[in-house]
Amino acid sequence: MNAAGKRWMEFAHQDLRMAELALKEGIHNQVCFHSHQCVEKCLKAVLANCSIKPPRTHSIIDLLGLAPAGYFDDMYDQLEQIDIYYIPTRYPDVLPGALSDGLPGRDEALEAISTARACTQMVITKDSGE
Repeated sequence: MNAAGKRWMEFAHQDLRMAELALKEGIHNQVCFHSHQCVEKCLKAVLANCSIKPPRTHSIIDLLGLAPAGYFDDMYDQLEQIDIYYIPTRYPDVLPGALSDGLPGRDEALEAISTARACTQMVITKDSGE
């Protein structure tokens, strides 16, 4: 991975660590938020590694659309699902009902962090196979 991609991955790892710390503390909305951030930065690392300037967006769907064809096919549905966590986990007064039962609970947090871990591992694995 080139220098720009590595820098994005460093930040992705930090967000994953924050998600893990939040999980230990039972702060489920922050697990989901930092898991989203981890995935976002993994996608931006892949773009940067392909000499594509990562856009200033938090939309996982938009970033997936810019990724190399087929790169994230195995995880597309999981990555698409994590996109719902960006706004409602950050702001208590926006998008009422965006998450049907309010803030995410433990099950959603576990699913989100699992997706972030899998995405991180996939990017690392594909990078080492280049």
